[in-house]
Amino acid sequence: MSLQHPDARREPLAELSRFRGEFYSCLTTRSDALFELTDAVLCGDGPVRSLAELSLVGEHRRGHGGLYAALAQGRVDADRMRQALASVPLPRSADGRLVLAVDVTCWLRPDAHTSPQRILCHTYGRGKDQHIPVPGWPYSVVCALEPGRSSWTAPLDALRLAPGDDTATVTARQLRDLVERLITAGQWQAGDPDVLVIADAGYDAPRLAHLLRDLPVQVLARMRSDRVLRRPAPSRQPHTRGRPSRHGGEFVFGQPDTWGTPDTETVTDTRLYGTALARSWDRLHPKLTHRSSWAAADGPLPIVEGTVIRLDIEHLPSGATPKPVWLWWSGTDADSENTDRLWQAYLRRFDIEHTFRLFKQILGWTCPKIRTPEAADRWTWLILAAHTQLRLARPLAADRHRPWERPVPADRLTPARVRRDFRHIRPRTICPAQAPKFTRPGPGRPPGRKNTRPTPRHDVHTPCKTTTTTSRKKKPTTPRPRRTG
Repeated sequence: MSLQHPDARREPLAELSRFRGEFYSCLTTRSDALFELTDAVLCGDGPVRSLAELSLVGEHRRGHGGLYAALAQGRVDADRMRQALASVPLPRSADGRLVLAVDVTCWLRPDAHTSPQRILCHTYGRGKDQHIPVPGWPYSVVCALEPGRSSWTAPLDALRLAPGDDTATVTARQLRDLVERLITAGQWQAGDPDVLVIADAGYDAPRLAHLLRDLPVQVLARMRSDRVLRRPAPSRQPHTRGRPSRHGGEFVFGQPDTWGTPDTETVTDTRLYGTALARSWDRLHPKLTHRSSWAAADGPLPIVEGTVIRLDIEHLPSGATPKPVWLWWSGTDADSENTDRLWQAYLRRFDIEHTFRLFKQILGWTCPKIRTPEAADRWTWLILAAHTQLRLARPLAADRHRPWERPVPADRLTPARVRRDFRHIRPRTICPAQAPKFTRPGPGRPPGRKNTRPTPRHDVHTPCKTTTTTSRKKKPTTPRPRRTG
């Protein structure tokens, strides 16, 4: 059935209306102003450049003063908002698995010297391998990925990192709460494949897998090319004295003579990267020490085994020299099918970069000059709600391309093109925001016109108000005698 059929469009429209109603319920203070601000973000003609310009959009019926006051004094129920995002339909891979990507994106605020809780965020400079620390607010964002090449993701949670937070610990707690919400919402049930969490090289994958070991979660992350892992400990020989060894031989990423024979090896022809060679080695683990994030651990440190995958490609679309990609998977006993599925799933992780670019360049996430981090959190939740509405309106949108743009099929619309048609979809959905009240006094009675309203009179049966104060009685005065003569 085509998506343009009325019966096929009714269900997405009902889901979009349901989410808009639930989103309005998450706004506990200044809900009307915050809701109309989100609609202004969705119905603007171009990229969002400033908050004041959003007050000129027709869907925003309030002034710019109420807009800024809503961000400064409004309230968003974050727990209910997270539950609402976890209840919407989510994309899944070909085998029905939920694939989540986690990454940190920064809201740079180098000139906000009075804004609290800023952290030095590492950003890339113009030079090669140049990192520049810039003060800002880093946010850890978790998105559900689609199976194919797409610029669509499903943002499910955003958490601002405070000064002194350990990234692995905070991310593990964030993922734990998210997976529990997904299980509560029925997105994962017993018997379903484990949720696959994909991260980049900035995360400690073994520690993340160890903290989430009691959940139906598998971790897939990229490792740096200078890492050294250990093989399983060899079997203990009889009549051997001393403490048994906990680690085997070294597996050095930069020394091919330490690799040995791979357990699996696959060759795949790709359209963008040419021939892709994937090799995997089973049951490799890092040698942990009581330092950094493991400094507070008591007793012997755990052995977190996993599978290491090395991916070599023939060429890059940009023409640059390709480098090998090292991946670590928290599962073991991977076969050839699992190896191909894992490295192809990791390539989908870069779709989250399209979402971050949409947040910053189109929806204007980092455009407002907000002083307090609490207001920044409210604005972040509005952006996540706006993106979710665009994703739910995807089957309902029509292609409104510019005269110089090429037409795109309805199933290939990007989030920016769906936003162009959201103004026509919005009247068919629920809009619970009420009209603003007048704040200026009326013009009053015209000069020279008498007041014709009748004077209110008290009814005889209405009891009079009793006064609490007693009036002082005047003393009787004696009349003075008149003088005669």
